[in-house]
Amino acid sequence: MTRTDMPPAWDQRSLLTTFLDYARATAVAKCAGLAPEDAGRAPLPGSPLMTLGGLISHLRWVEYYWFEVVFLGAESRVPWTEEDPDREMRIGAERPLTELLAEYEEQSARYRDLVAAADLSAPARRTVRDGVRVTLGWVLMHLIEETSRHNGHVDVLRELADGTTGD
Repeated sequence: MTRTDMPPAWDQRSLLTTFLDYARATAVAKCAGLAPEDAGRAPLPGSPLMTLGGLISHLRWVEYYWFEVVFLGAESRVPWTEEDPDREMRIGAERPLTELLAEYEEQSARYRDLVAAADLSAPARRTVRDGVRVTLGWVLMHLIEETSRHNGHVDVLRELADGTTGD
């Protein structure tokens, strides 16, 4: 995945897809070269589920939920439940980071194709809060916000793991 925030054109689709890809690539880049044992470490005492592996797993499953379940209307296979609402974070802390990153990048490629073939104003098949049907454009904007917010967490966890900083 190329990491750039400069779109190839200035239309709404190019802007949204470029910034989502940039946020995705940033999360992946922050994990490059991380020692395997650091991926499941939770260094923040008040956040025992906050691990690099958990965050990558979370990002993967959040995209799955919004694209597959909400937008396309597919049956949900999300790992979280009412009894364990953070299960994707637990799973991510236990799995090899290389596998999580590969799944995330593979899934991102599928969703790029989905977005390229759909109208940004197309409504989701499922409703969200208050019965609203969000559009594909809204889903993209929401995922930019979600991924970018968690990139701040990824950045801090990486620095705590081995001192690596940078953009």
